[in-house]
Amino acid sequence: MANPKKKHTRMRTDLRRSANWRITAPPSSKCSNCGAPSRPHHVCPECGFYGGELLIPRKIKKKEEGQPPQA
Repeated sequence: MANPKKKHTRMRTDLRRSANWRITAPPSSKCSNCGAPSRPHHVCPECGFYGGELLIPRKIKKKEEGQPPQA
């Protein structure tokens, strides 16, 4: 394995490192079914639709009987 002949300066090292410090947000688009923001080419996390088809059915919590409804 090759070794460097001379030490790289702090400026040169810091310039190389600073080029990668920014993190960009992943792109988002609107869901065609519900309009919620979702990642392109992914199933919508809100409604479970992708390409106009229901792929992941949404789970609905059942209310327990005998308990008064909470406001």
